[in-house]
Amino acid sequence: MIQTVRVSSAAGETGLAELGAPLPLEALVAPANADWEVELGFGKGRYLLRRCQEEPDRRFLGVELAAEYYRTLADRARRRGLANWLAVRGEALYLLSAVLPARFAVAVHVYFPDPWPKSRHHKRRLFDSETVDLVLGLLRPGGRLFFATDFLEYGGLVAEILASYPGLRVARRDGPWDAGPRTNYEAKYLLEGRPILRLEGTLDGPASLHPRGTAGVLASPLAMEPIDA
Repeated sequence: MIQTVRVSSAAGETGLAELGAPLPLEALVAPANADWEVELGFGKGRYLLRRCQEEPDRRFLGVELAAEYYRTLADRARRRGLANWLAVRGEALYLLSAVLPARFAVAVHVYFPDPWPKSRHHKRRLFDSETVDLVLGLLRPGGRLFFATDFLEYGGLVAEILASYPGLRVARRDGPWDAGPRTNYEAKYLLEGRPILRLEGTLDGPASLHPRGTAGVLASPLAMEPIDA
């Protein structure tokens, strides 16, 4: 079942039905030919908005399922006069498999994603052996992945999955990011002294399937429930 997808930029908001899939990114956000960074699950937009302001000659695309957060980021970006951003509201796995183009980003950021701890929900994880290729498929060769979670059991699984992914060099980061917390969750958890696992990866070649995830190509995210408007 095709999902409802909303897309916002400095120019306004529209739906996927009007824009088409994959998204015509070059027609939606200036400057032309600039590099793209992607944040999957941007929440209140703390990191995405900061990066848009810091790098006006780079373009930023954020994916968020929660309508409130999606609208908050769009409103804040417009009030600040930012033009180098695109916000997409929808379910991440559907967007990765059917809407966003492959190999267009120089960086992908995923911070404190839902770990979906119950076994029957593992298929919804962004980082599972059957779905990780969708995330890394956004990266061009040489692109970088940044990940953080406070759910250490899931973080350990993500580290193992990434370490066994062909052509990806991954390392755990010791300590916070150089410029400080990247999300409101991270700022809160640092104050609480909660352990956080951070990973950084570099994709040396084109993304491929994880060795344990071949069966996943037969499972389509298109079967997921539609999102309410």
